Amino acid sequence: MKRISTHILDLVCGKPAADVAVRLEKQNNSGDWRLLTSARTDQDGRCPQLLPESENLTAGVYRLIFDTGSYFDALKVRALYPIVEITFQGQEGESHFHIPLLLSPNGYTTYRGS
Repeated sequence: MKRISTHILDLVCGKPAADVAVRLEKQNNSGDWRLLTSARTDQDGRCPQLLPESENLTAGVYRLIFDTGSYFDALKVRALYPIVEITFQGQEGESHFHIPLLLSPNGYTTYRGS
């Protein structure tokens, strides 16, 4: 199965970040971005499948856009980064990307998960 997934862990609260809006986009040859899907993280802070069924996971540049500002606003926490964008490169032959986001009000990090 071809898949792009993510999860968010709120490092300050020590729990998953639920109900965060996430968009998946792919860059086309002209450099513009095309929206593939949008979703919200579940109670476990996960979006287990962002790649639409009608879309192939092909080589190219993808990005995940997280609405972290609304998440922190709901918690009444001032945050530095209202939007987090993670851009990553897909290579031919790859079938799965899991891109976690470790989040706090004043910083974030990411890595390629499994």
